[in-house]
Amino acid sequence: MTKIQMTEIAASPRTSVGWAVLIFCGVMLQGFPLSAGPLEPAVFIPQWIPQAQFAGYYVAYEKGFYRRLGLDLRILTGGPERPASDWLERGLADFGSLMLAQAIKKRAEGIRLVHIGQIVQQSALLLVAKKSRGIRTPQDLQGKKVGLWIDEFRIQPQAFFQRHRLTVRPVSQSTNVNVFLREGVDAASATLYNEYHLILNAGMNPEELTLFPFSEQGLNFPEDGLYCLEKTFEKNPDRVCRFVRASLEGWQYAFDHPEEALDIVMKYAQAAHTGTNRAHQRWMLQKMRELIILPGADRIPGQLGENDYARVGQTMLDQGIIAAVPPFPGFRRDCLSHGK
Repeated sequence: MTKIQMTEIAASPRTSVGWAVLIFCGVMLQGFPLSAGPLEPAVFIPQWIPQAQFAGYYVAYEKGFYRRLGLDLRILTGGPERPASDWLERGLADFGSLMLAQAIKKRAEGIRLVHIGQIVQQSALLLVAKKSRGIRTPQDLQGKKVGLWIDEFRIQPQAFFQRHRLTVRPVSQSTNVNVFLREGVDAASATLYNEYHLILNAGMNPEELTLFPFSEQGLNFPEDGLYCLEKTFEKNPDRVCRFVRASLEGWQYAFDHPEEALDIVMKYAQAAHTGTNRAHQRWMLQKMRELIILPGADRIPGQLGENDYARVGQTMLDQGIIAAVPPFPGFRRDCLSHGK
């Protein structure tokens, strides 16, 4: 059994397609022969601190799935001080997880990122407001103070405001929900798997809240995907695709063995001193399953749909965030069909 690479966690300045294709390509790797010869080194950086949002990667590492496919992987700790896209651009990591909108933005700016696997198929982002503040419909947000995160996390709320012809007073929101709980804002940004649960844990009831999930507002953007630089893929596409396949196996194992997965996640979270608890991570893991495995399916699709890509790109173009939508064929590399 491999051990957590504590040096990587401690280095962070922050303490606090079809499933048939997957089967054909061997994503379910139980019984896959151990790699012969020396392991190839690789570095992966998630876009945030250790939590169940990244359970599949930690599980794949701890269960030896990467090593089985010939990879000696290091998992770094991401977060605000370690943007995954920057670490990829600077060559400090081989692979990273990014929001689709951020990856499109970087590609449009000339950073030759390529998409190698889609994990989260739906949007988890939403705005949450208190009914006691008189907010029940989108129009009730007119002129209100709204907590917003930075960069790619503002794309959907800004599109939401445009669609409803709203002018709000944006307030910079940190990584917690304190400003919302203390009524410093009328509405706050949240994800279904994290901040929304924290608000409920703080003592608020769902009946007291008004939710505006962007997935129900025509803004259902796929979120976390796997990326690398174009030159990384071209140099050794087989190495890249082995990373994707092992990662997908890790996610499937995590969903099939949730308590074991939570043991692993909590070990990483505690080593990084995130201050989380198992109940919150259990909620997060369940919500991640709902976001990753599409309704009616029992396995992970793993691919990015061209229509989903076009919808996100067009929204960013309409908002003036990018000057042109990068062509989809150049953006995506199909690791699930690689080697057929």
